[in-house]
Amino acid sequence: MMCIQELNRYKRRLSIHLTLMTQNYYYPMKNQEESSRNHPAVAIIFFGANDAALSGRTSERQHVPLEEYKENLRKIVQHLKQCSPSMVVVIITPPPIDEVGRKEYARSIYGDKAMKLPERTNEVTGEYAKKCLELALELDLPSINLWSKMQETEGWQKRFLSDGLHLTPDGNAVVHGEVVRVLSEVWFSADRLRCGFPHHSEIDGKDPEKAFRKQCPAAPEENNIKA
Repeated sequence: MMCIQELNRYKRRLSIHLTLMTQNYYYPMKNQEESSRNHPAVAIIFFGANDAALSGRTSERQHVPLEEYKENLRKIVQHLKQCSPSMVVVIITPPPIDEVGRKEYARSIYGDKAMKLPERTNEVTGEYAKKCLELALELDLPSINLWSKMQETEGWQKRFLSDGLHLTPDGNAVVHGEVVRVLSEVWFSADRLRCGFPHHSEIDGKDPEKAFRKQCPAAPEENNIKA
């Protein structure tokens, strides 16, 4: 029997870099009175790698000051909770930075014109990671310390980062594993989701549609679909 779990995943991959741009320009949801039935059950906030770019270096336009970064995260969380107080909000710290890998990447793109000073450092990115964790503690939110987690593995620089900044498939696997772990800790695991269809034991052979109507009532727009 095929069982479709009652879980829709909305993935928004945005061409934006910063907490600042998100909280100013990309608050997608209306308030809870207007559209509560469509709100996601879980929101994952994963910002900081670009916000932590150093001022005065080649990626300066992405830089967001440390305290402003934390407050931007706070505003994003507040907006999500205003839209749906029951929403589970998870904060992920930025991953670590491989400074050598960043220099190698810059040289491969710009050659001798590559800037000698790093545009990001692991130390500074770690400060942004701390702000993530501080905020999660203040707001009692689940969090993932990706910055520390990845550095527990020997050779993390090449294994988890493709260019010193962006994640490799193995790096993404770490994120996936941590997200699954955290969501399981806050009840949101697959085995606790309601099945999209009734169990066979609940189906009356004389009136099978009754169980289906109870378990998965059609949305208004679906009722109007013509064969």
